[in-house]
Amino acid sequence: MTPEIRRKARQKLVLDHFRDEVRQQWDDVLSTFPHPHYELVSTMTVHDGGLAVREYYRSTRVAFPDQHHELISLRHSDDAVIVEFWLMGTHLGPLGNIPPTGSRFRVRMTGFFIFDASETLVCERVYFDTLSMLKQLLGGLDMRSPKNWLLAVRCFKGLLSMTRGEPPAVLTQTTPPVLED
Repeated sequence: MTPEIRRKARQKLVLDHFRDEVRQQWDDVLSTFPHPHYELVSTMTVHDGGLAVREYYRSTRVAFPDQHHELISLRHSDDAVIVEFWLMGTHLGPLGNIPPTGSRFRVRMTGFFIFDASETLVCERVYFDTLSMLKQLLGGLDMRSPKNWLLAVRCFKGLLSMTRGEPPAVLTQTTPPVLED
């Protein structure tokens, strides 16, 4: 496969993946990689395998039923397609233990779609600023209104409960690359 054909095939797969996520066509999204694997570095979570990834899709769409994105840029590397995008949505359901605030968010993200030597997508690794997202979700609460005080406390307690436990080793036990001179 020539580099140009490889680049076009990878790009099509990634763009199909993005499109099908917005359409919530989970079978189509999962068909883009034989063993679905997401690494969310910002939250130190890994979703590995079809069932875990489907649960990730379900839970994020419960929290943000209108979740969608806007591409900023797409780049190619030797083993990945790197996509910068805005992720947007409205917090209408629980996000883990954080109750819904009704607030909208728009957060800049970077996704690394990593391919193996046989051109199989093996991982989507996503980086984003969780503080920016939380600031938008909680910042939308009118704290002058006493009715929002309890919701704010519940949100902070929910957030704290999500930070317990050890992060997955795949995200913390990395090996530096061997660089040639």
